Amino acid sequence: MHFKLIIALVEDSKTDDVIDAARQAGATGATVINSARGEGMKKSKTFLGLSLETQRDVLLFLVEEHMSRHILEKIAETGEFDTSPGTGIAFQVDVEDAVGVAHQVQKLVDVVEGEL
Repeated sequence: MHFKLIIALVEDSKTDDVIDAARQAGATGATVINSARGEGMKKSKTFLGLSLETQRDVLLFLVEEHMSRHILEKIAETGEFDTSPGTGIAFQVDVEDAVGVAHQVQKLVDVVEGEL
C-alpha cells in the first residue's frame, strides 16, 4: 500500500472543520501542530509591535494514495483556500515508506477496493 502525506496550513478557527471534512472524505486520522506562524505575499501587519495575523495550525494527514486527491480537494473547499486569499494552503507529498499504520491497512484496503 502506498501513502501520501497531506500537509494543510489552516486558520486555527477552521481546524476542526477541516479535520472533519478530511475524515468524511476518507482520512483515518490527523496530527495537529498548533500555533504556527507564516507570511504570504504581503508582510504581516503590526500594531505597536504586536502582530495582527491570525494563528495557524499545521495539519498532517497520512492517507492512501488513491484517496489523496479527493481528500485534498475537500480540505481546500472547507478551508476556503481558493475562494478567500490568505486562509491557508494544502499540498501533498509522496511517502516512500511508513510504519505504525498496520492497524489501518485492512480498513483502507476494503475502502480502496470498493472504489476501484
